[in-house]
Amino acid sequence: MTIVSRLIRKMPPETSCHQFCALATKALRDAYLPLWRLTGRQAIAETLAAHPEERLCASAVIYSNRRREIWLVGDCQCLVGGELCENPKPYEQTLAEHRAERVQQMLACGMTPEEILVDDTARAAIIPEMLREMQQQNKTYAVIDGFLIPETRVPIITLDFRPWEIVLASDGYPFLCPTLQESEERLEEQKRSDPLNIGRFKATKGFTPGNNSFDDRTYVRFTV
Repeated sequence: MTIVSRLIRKMPPETSCHQFCALATKALRDAYLPLWRLTGRQAIAETLAAHPEERLCASAVIYSNRRREIWLVGDCQCLVGGELCENPKPYEQTLAEHRAERVQQMLACGMTPEEILVDDTARAAIIPEMLREMQQQNKTYAVIDGFLIPETRVPIITLDFRPWEIVLASDGYPFLCPTLQESEERLEEQKRSDPLNIGRFKATKGFTPGNNSFDDRTYVRFTV
């Protein structure tokens, strides 16, 4: 995140989505250089190619004012004039369903929601499947990880010159709303009503005790 945000701050205003993807890929590959020096470039390259879970990884949703475009690189989301646009990982919902089924079985066997949240073995059970799906990283879905980004997997939303209200957000908001307060209230309601995230909204993890969310969250709203 730090590497990518630093890159965005330095980018020329006319940067295209294609140029950003190339620059972000290079920035993360450069971050691997200390490892290459320690263990050899070939060895690290082979390890990272075989094990995507070991790579540095980030997503970014970017608005280019010069181009009047929104780019969704990775699993992020936005509201454009109140309309939701998402770019989720293709396997995420399937794994969330698998976890929900296991949690329901645990509840049927007498475990309490509190016990499951402290030791979520249902999530642990889907980790091997998640790692297998990650072999498709930057193949069937895009992320920023130092490897070539398939730009056909990067949605670009082009705006006309009417006024637009835009919300850019990470995927940590299960219900993205036109204001931060509404989005936070919906998140809090989710935590109260379904802390395991196995009901209407299903996720690959629940609300860990002591946390006020189940995932990272970023929210910015502006008009153009």
